[in-house]
Amino acid sequence: MPNFPASPASADRADPRDRLWAATACAAVAVPSLLAFNLPPSATFLNQAAALVGWAMLVLLLAASGKVAAVRPRGGLAAALAALGVLAVAAAGSWAWVGLPSGLALSAVGLIGVAALVLWTAASVADAGRGVVAFQAFCIALVIAGVLSAGVGMVQVFAPQWADGNWIAASGIAGRASGNLRQPNHLSSLLLWSAVAVVWLLEAGRMRRTVAALLGSLFMLGLVLSASRTGTLGVLVLALWGVLDGRRPRAVRVMLVLAPLIYALCWLGLTAWAQESHQVFAAAARLTKDGDISSSRFAIWSDTLALIAQHPWLGVGFGEFNFAWSLSPFPHRPTAFFDHTHNLPLQFAVELGLPMALGVLGLLAFALWRAWKASGTDGDAPADTPMRRAAFMMVFMMVVHSQLEYPLWYAYFLLPTAFAFGLCLGGPSGQPGAVGTASPTQNGHGTRPLVLAALLMLGGSVAALFDYMRVVAIFSPADTAAPLSERIAKGQASWLFAHHADYAAVTTTANPAEVMASFRVAPHYLLDTRLMMTWARALADTADLPRARFIAARLVEFRNEDAKPFFEPCGEPLAQGTEPPFQCVPSNESMDYRDFR
Repeated sequence: MPNFPASPASADRADPRDRLWAATACAAVAVPSLLAFNLPPSATFLNQAAALVGWAMLVLLLAASGKVAAVRPRGGLAAALAALGVLAVAAAGSWAWVGLPSGLALSAVGLIGVAALVLWTAASVADAGRGVVAFQAFCIALVIAGVLSAGVGMVQVFAPQWADGNWIAASGIAGRASGNLRQPNHLSSLLLWSAVAVVWLLEAGRMRRTVAALLGSLFMLGLVLSASRTGTLGVLVLALWGVLDGRRPRAVRVMLVLAPLIYALCWLGLTAWAQESHQVFAAAARLTKDGDISSSRFAIWSDTLALIAQHPWLGVGFGEFNFAWSLSPFPHRPTAFFDHTHNLPLQFAVELGLPMALGVLGLLAFALWRAWKASGTDGDAPADTPMRRAAFMMVFMMVVHSQLEYPLWYAYFLLPTAFAFGLCLGGPSGQPGAVGTASPTQNGHGTRPLVLAALLMLGGSVAALFDYMRVVAIFSPADTAAPLSERIAKGQASWLFAHHADYAAVTTTANPAEVMASFRVAPHYLLDTRLMMTWARALADTADLPRARFIAARLVEFRNEDAKPFFEPCGEPLAQGTEPPFQCVPSNESMDYRDFR
């Protein structure tokens, strides 16, 4: 395990409050990634709630300790906060003018605000000269999370019968590890962060070489078990870091450069194991299964570019990509129901419009450049440069991941990323104000806003957890639960999750035309086969045949097996004088998604 040698600040580190918030950091980072138990309808809500509560407690303890600086944002920090502010305004505007349901808008604004708070707090910690101590706790938490998550992944591949769903989540793909976050690419990003944490702990003298080598090899094994192509790309980024960054010690650079070799050896070993044991090794199977290296990403990117060309100035509205894409004609669309473009710049461009997207991306790029500069690329750097470089690499790993997935839509990735980014953008140790402008705190007055914001974040997180239970009762009722209609009505009163209740309302009723109001909410979360069929029937029952046929035509484009019964009547002969079913009549109407808001 890591050891902790004495340092010039050892007396300060002995403060019991440091131990308390270090333990809280472990909880904020490790618990969300290891929580397997979940409650429907969302498989990851409890993980995200755990992240929100944990980070709220961490921000509260850091701010209340009086060991953070009062920061007036400048430079990269101001740019990052401004980008988050623009996104929050866009989410609120999408609710006010575009039709995004209030619960989805409030969730987005709240999460963006929390990210800004964590970013600001981390910069305040760095400005106060506490960045290295905070980052050490952060890295130890990532190592713990990585070790246990790799163990979960090995169980999922080698002993899947042990995955009970409460302590170890069952993997949805045979021979492939997904961790307790239930997504292989999420497991891969967590393990890449853990690998960067090991690199810094080794460089900072907090970990022995043998321990670092063993942990690094374990994380490479976990990455191979995840069969994530994003993870493979991340391993190459680690090696490139080792090749290009001549300031790192030799042992660290060797470890980084050897990462692809360890990865390859793990791959070969698992391939041999699979052949000998006649077991499935998903990473090898993915190379020969279908030949689609992009997993339909090229197709969804093509459709996204077409949507951008149709709505270049204002976009389709924040949070409205799935709604707009599903209700736009795309004859060659991918068959999966995408709720995200799987590329951050394209997501901003299609939802915000090109002008606003370029502004947000420009602000984030400037902040990233300032973080890169602060990590010591331009001459002599302060003593905490290794910490800043490792923190920057964690942020950069998430930037790479965001070109192929959407990890920042999950609190357990967004908030650690914001924390690492803030540590990069705070003033260097001994040089307060180099990026932000710090002023000393007196009797806690300078950080009182942080304390109040942390309390609000904590209260909001707990309130969201209780609010979520309103819709849990719909999908996982207790033995003494009220009738379904009553549970749905209570769920529709939810502040944040009414869309789940509205989905249940329209898909469980015998006559969906009677609950047309719910179609103003449910389709904005995720339009799937069941919802599209029900919506089309409801429109047809209310004599709105043009819109009913339009939705049916879009459903045909998805070529989904579950929709076959819906279109079966189209192959049956018609009695003389009868009209064909609405879904069998081609849609010739000139419409788009805006006609369904």
